[in-house]
Amino acid sequence: MEYPIPISYLNDFVFCPISIYFHQLYGDTDRMLAQCRDQINGTSAHAAIDHQRYSNKKSVLQGFPIFCEKYGLYGKIDSFDNDKGVLTERKKKISVIYDGYVFQLYGQYFSLIEMGFSVHSIRFYSFDDNKVYEVNLPSENAAMLVKFEKTLASIRSFSFDDFVQQNQEKCLRCIYASICDRSLCDDDAK
Repeated sequence: MEYPIPISYLNDFVFCPISIYFHQLYGDTDRMLAQCRDQINGTSAHAAIDHQRYSNKKSVLQGFPIFCEKYGLYGKIDSFDNDKGVLTERKKKISVIYDGYVFQLYGQYFSLIEMGFSVHSIRFYSFDDNKVYEVNLPSENAAMLVKFEKTLASIRSFSFDDFVQQNQEKCLRCIYASICDRSLCDDDAK
């Protein structure tokens, strides 16, 4: 039996599979010591969802736990308006919609569908600039759905020992670069 994968790992894995290891290693460490400013700000932006203060409408699910048997995923949604069928993932500030972001939304979408909800649209909300970014449903973007499924297969077959980082830009934005033996940052940048 395969263990279910946290939906948050989808974005983390696309960013850098090794970051998941470090995130788990520092899991219970004080956030002020183990997170960068962007992560702390993101956590702060999520507070309304985490404490279910985003909406007082009964039809809006907030921080709702979900599970998808088909893909072996679990996690929580940010918000789902059950009356409108709108699933929204909130981010502190969106400058680029990365594949990992979309994969998280797909995981949430498939979980809700499997749990019997009717999801008509999926989107991102950028907290800092109050912008909404609509995303095509998986059935409307076959190429992205294939990438989503390939990413899940890659997570399940990932070999820590065989991983070689290829993207220095990711290392430059990684809070774990200074302790990672796979980092492509030079010692001065760490």
